[in-house]
Amino acid sequence: MKTLDVIVPVFNEEACLNQTMERLLKLKETFKGKLNINYIFINDGSKDKTGQILEENAKRNKSIKVINFSRNFGQQIAVAAGLDYSKGDYSAIIDGDLQDPPELIYDMYEKSLEGYDIVYGKRLKRKQETLFKKISAWGFYRILKTMCNLEIPTDTGDFRLITKNVRDTFNKMREKHRFTRGMIPWTGFKSAPVNFIRDERAAGETKYSLAKMIKLAFDGIYSFSIKPIYLIFILSMLLFITSFIILIFGLIKGLEEEYIMCFATTFVGSVNLFAMGILGQYIGRIYEETKNRPLYVIKDTLNF
Repeated sequence: MKTLDVIVPVFNEEACLNQTMERLLKLKETFKGKLNINYIFINDGSKDKTGQILEENAKRNKSIKVINFSRNFGQQIAVAAGLDYSKGDYSAIIDGDLQDPPELIYDMYEKSLEGYDIVYGKRLKRKQETLFKKISAWGFYRILKTMCNLEIPTDTGDFRLITKNVRDTFNKMREKHRFTRGMIPWTGFKSAPVNFIRDERAAGETKYSLAKMIKLAFDGIYSFSIKPIYLIFILSMLLFITSFIILIFGLIKGLEEEYIMCFATTFVGSVNLFAMGILGQYIGRIYEETKNRPLYVIKDTLNF
């Protein structure tokens, strides 16, 4: 019988982990006679009782496998580790906070039987989220789609089911700054959505701060687009021309030449600093890749 590995990155999720485990284990009954299911939990350096809860469940159930990181490496790296260790015919990625319903994995599997190698969850609505979060998420996906030369589905996260072929291709991609929801579509395999309404967290607080959300957004843009470099050139040229026009206009109107020169110099200088900052991001990423460090460090594993 074919197998499915459910990959669950977790970080300080003691408040809802038992509830998550209970709903995930019910999938065994749902898939009975169709797929054997294993669960790969990646403990991303949790400081609470997450590791203890995972160990207790793993001792009772051999289908629950645990990867303990030596420290917090981030959710995207945790997903990469789960996919590295996945050996099933299918791999499903889901967060541990129950905002994405585990039961939908069965619908994803059914959809995959129609000939799709990637089936992703598409959010129709987000429950109990702030207006800022909804607007920023809506804007992020559309800006990303405009910036990248890649068809990245809008209103999606990492929640998806992929076949072994997709996973094997993904696992060859070892960049440090990872954007899973862009890297998987990059593989080019046939994909389709399954729509759902995203629930509020079952318990606890979100681990994705505004700073982490912004970092993820920039990882997506910098990893899949060089358009910021072109935008820098265009913006620099426009501002340079504008500063020249202001200078000429100021001289004609009889304004002091020193003032105009100072304004023009500052204006162009700010553009240069902005350009250097963007270029620095790309150069910094090249530097990170050349160090060739491992993506993550594993302290220990259970049931592998």
